[in-house]
Amino acid sequence: MSAAEAGGVFRRARGRTLDAFPSEKEREWKGPFYFIQGADPQFGLMKAWSTGNCDSGGDEWGQEIRLTEQAVQAVNKLKPRPRFFVLCGDLIHAMPGTPWRKEQTADLQRVLARLDSDIPLVLVSGNHDLGNAPTPETVAEFQRTWGDDYFSFWVGGVLCLVLNSQFWYDASRCPALKQAQDQWLDQQLSVAGQHQCQHAIVFQHIPLFLQSIDEDDDYFNLTKSVRREVADKLIRAGVTAVFSGHYHRNAGGTYQNLDMVVSSAIGCQLGQDTHGLRVVVVTAEKIVHRYYSLDELSEKGIEDDLMGLMKEK
Repeated sequence: MSAAEAGGVFRRARGRTLDAFPSEKEREWKGPFYFIQGADPQFGLMKAWSTGNCDSGGDEWGQEIRLTEQAVQAVNKLKPRPRFFVLCGDLIHAMPGTPWRKEQTADLQRVLARLDSDIPLVLVSGNHDLGNAPTPETVAEFQRTWGDDYFSFWVGGVLCLVLNSQFWYDASRCPALKQAQDQWLDQQLSVAGQHQCQHAIVFQHIPLFLQSIDEDDDYFNLTKSVRREVADKLIRAGVTAVFSGHYHRNAGGTYQNLDMVVSSAIGCQLGQDTHGLRVVVVTAEKIVHRYYSLDELSEKGIEDDLMGLMKEK
């Protein structure tokens, strides 16, 4: 199923922007709002992880279907509606060119198509979506299936940047594509650096770091040299928060005034966290976020203190 065939929720990221949010209407701050962040539905990983065969063992994904259905249902029930629902990568488990990829994609698109049409869906590319070392072909496949691999949009006076973090992990097979994103990002950050937005925030799959800017290199973070270069660039431009997934556990830390937020998975958990979603409230002065289990969000909704923040002017 192509993005166009899947319906409106998949037709948003084109031309490096998201047409769900007309920029001329969304550049002005109009008061607090909130959005929902999820990560790693990763259809197929739970079976693969349980059998110890993460390379080719993801031949079942019924558990992930049910969990992602629960996530969509929980988001649809929220009142007031979130401004958008962002999924920070690893949409499916099967790597490019491996078995089950087409079937996992079709099932995820079917589930995501049930999202309320008034809640725009924002999709971020992950390593399983593009390959650990992406190529022009795997990036093009993602673009055909889900939309642009990096783009920006304005919402309520906030500049949101969706980035392809695989270019910072291993761009050896697509250096020109990495260079294009780097140049595009510099242009976007120049806007943020001129203080033309209330906030600037980033969404990507791989965290800059899990707890500290100086932590050791790991599969789940970017290398020290890359993370510091990127973080310093974002901070100079006034970016205050980066939201990611990839770790399948909740984590995060701060570097100067940059909040690195690592959210656990909708799907397979690799630690002690629950399957869940993060609620992010944006006020004039700050960005406040809290992770909820799918059960909590489904049964109780958002807690009163977060809802109260959205009434502040």
